[in-house]
Amino acid sequence: MIRAMQTLPAPIAPDMWVRQIFSSKAGCGGGVVRRKVRDVERIVGRAAFEAELRRRGFRAVENAGQYVIFCNREAVRVVT
Repeated sequence: MIRAMQTLPAPIAPDMWVRQIFSSKAGCGGGVVRRKVRDVERIVGRAAFEAELRRRGFRAVENAGQYVIFCNREAVRVVT
């Protein structure tokens, strides 16, 4: 059985990737963006990502392999 090779996107510089997230329409407008944890770890690294969130005063939650990033400084409350 022959399997098709999965093509990965071209590498992107970590700082450019971070800029793209926070310069998106939702990111600029104080909204919410979502990214896969594995992509954050592969491209930027968890520590650098968390440092960038702190620098901007933003919050994020992790669930089911995804980061949900709140691109504002408002409080976050988890609702059960």
